[in-house]
Amino acid sequence: MNKIAFLTLLGLTLAGCGTDKKENTPSEAATETPAVATTNDKPAAEGAEEKEPTQTTLSPEEQRSAGIRLGKVEDRVLSGGLKVNGTLDAPPENAVTVSALLGGIVERTTLLQGSRVQAGQVLATIRNPEFLELQQNYLETSSQLEYARSEYERQEELYKQEVAPQKNYQRARAEYKALQAQVAAQAARLRLAGLPVGGKLTTSAPVKAPRGGFLKAVNVSAGQSVTATDVLFEIIDPGHLDVVLNVFEKDVPQLRTGQTVRYSLANDSVGADHQAKIYLIGRTVGEDRTVRVYAHLRHEDASRLPGTYVRAIIETNSATVPALPDKALVQFGGKSFIFVADGRQAGEKQETRYRMVPVEAGVSENGYTQVTLPAGTSATTASIVTEGAYSLLAKLKNAEEEE
Repeated sequence: MNKIAFLTLLGLTLAGCGTDKKENTPSEAATETPAVATTNDKPAAEGAEEKEPTQTTLSPEEQRSAGIRLGKVEDRVLSGGLKVNGTLDAPPENAVTVSALLGGIVERTTLLQGSRVQAGQVLATIRNPEFLELQQNYLETSSQLEYARSEYERQEELYKQEVAPQKNYQRARAEYKALQAQVAAQAARLRLAGLPVGGKLTTSAPVKAPRGGFLKAVNVSAGQSVTATDVLFEIIDPGHLDVVLNVFEKDVPQLRTGQTVRYSLANDSVGADHQAKIYLIGRTVGEDRTVRVYAHLRHEDASRLPGTYVRAIIETNSATVPALPDKALVQFGGKSFIFVADGRQAGEKQETRYRMVPVEAGVSENGYTQVTLPAGTSATTASIVTEGAYSLLAKLKNAEEEE
């Protein structure tokens, strides 16, 4: 009896479990898939980029305070040549050194470095006791020459009359010619030493300038002992100078005689244009691995000083291109821009509108830069801001930040 009751209870329990399983199966199948968010839910305004302003206006007073100036695109010869350094220097024929032929003691000199001197001007006075010996020898030889000439003329007359033998005439003639040569040599030596030929004996001789120019160096003072090899003065004639450039050896193959050199000095204004022509290219490499290149100035200027430092560009591939002053270009966001004046606006304020235009910048040289204007901007008619461009850029960006 108990066994039958247990089996009946177990059957009812299993039947209940089967019912629960069947009821849960439909609910699991009905489970919903979670919704996926899409980018379309973002507001359209968040993806839009705000366009940067490219125009600004200035009143006449603002234009004056900003220093606005307008100009046009110019056709200029620019090149991407070699940029080198060098100096202005006088060629060898325009630079001389002055020495005392026989040396001695400097008795007097009043000149300073930079003084202007004329050819034949006395630079210093040298005292030397040997000057007396030179003059004495000249005077003695001159006296012997007088006697030799008389003897030569007498022997010549006797020879013609067949009274004296020919050898006496030939000997007298040879002695006369020898003394004549000695006197001429001694006179020339006196002149080189600055001593008088004949006349009063003296122990002092002047040192004279062989040519005119400026004293580049004065290496003596009164009382100084000098020798024939000492350089007392250096004279430079600045009437003709050369541009002497130092070019690295790797760049020398690009050079040719006749190429144009554009150079500027330290005190030049922006855009100054000095030119020279290469006439000699050195054939030796210095210790600094450079080669010297010489160029004649196209226009001489006596006011320029030898030794002046120059910056130069050797034109190896020059061309005429549209260009603007460097001040006309502004840099913003890694690009180059210019400002174009779009004309005066109507109204009481009479303001002028300026438009920022992107350009492609090319070669820069002597204060000018090659530019390529965008389509729609005429290089011949556009009024371009050549000074004060950065003031316009500052106002444009300040107005953008305020917005």
